[in-house]
Amino acid sequence: MTPKIRMAELTSEEARQHLTSDAVVLLPMGSLEDQGIHAPMGDYMAADLMALEIAKAARAQGVATFVAPVIPFGGKDYFDSSHGGISISHATLCGILDDMFGCLDRHGIRKLMIVNGHGGNVPAITEVALRWRQKAGLFVPSMYLWQVAYGELPGLIGADKAKASSGHGGDPLTSVGLHFYPDLLRADLVRPAPTGSTVKGLSISGFSSITFDGAKIQVPIEALEATETGAYGCDPTLCSAETGAVLVDRLAAIGAGLVVEHVARGLHD
Repeated sequence: MTPKIRMAELTSEEARQHLTSDAVVLLPMGSLEDQGIHAPMGDYMAADLMALEIAKAARAQGVATFVAPVIPFGGKDYFDSSHGGISISHATLCGILDDMFGCLDRHGIRKLMIVNGHGGNVPAITEVALRWRQKAGLFVPSMYLWQVAYGELPGLIGADKAKASSGHGGDPLTSVGLHFYPDLLRADLVRPAPTGSTVKGLSISGFSSITFDGAKIQVPIEALEATETGAYGCDPTLCSAETGAVLVDRLAAIGAGLVVEHVARGLHD
């Protein structure tokens, strides 16, 4: 097995030799948006590095696993208000995924898994994955990293701490960032998320909702209206590189297990 893991680093001859029907390819994707005033905007960097960790762990168990170039721009949503952020339309993101699936399928590379780091990507992933299952028998799972992480954090750091630290701009991404690229985070800007935001006289209860008479109602608001710091519903001061390390190990184990036990065996109709 070649020591190269990233597809971009393979020569064309190496690609012909190693990207066979037995190979597993991970497709990382994320976004470029406000992750909290203390954190780098490109959460796609964490998704890319997590895909690399999953591939290494799968290779250690004998599965030839490679990482495709990361899609850095996320699907357009309420974070479009992020200064300097770049997002793309649902149609464009679907088109990119469609083309990626098509290119790999043409060459018999059908053992695929998406490693996703942005909630705004989920609708496009769902649409394209279902379409390719229906038309080509492809069955492509998607591991939404931070959704999985929210479920794992209570068991890793305790329920009370996880509840306080978890949220946009906090755990899991801030701790993962402190583990992967601590020099890119600004410790001097870390602070608890603001509270009490309102819009049109109504209390904001999320990035796309308000609360009225005890009920959560969806409304067309933007992230900056919910929080001026990019953090919401959490205390980023509780995040740490130690939490990031154990979380990365756990996510890598889950991802590699899925690759080895299922994706590598060919999840096709």
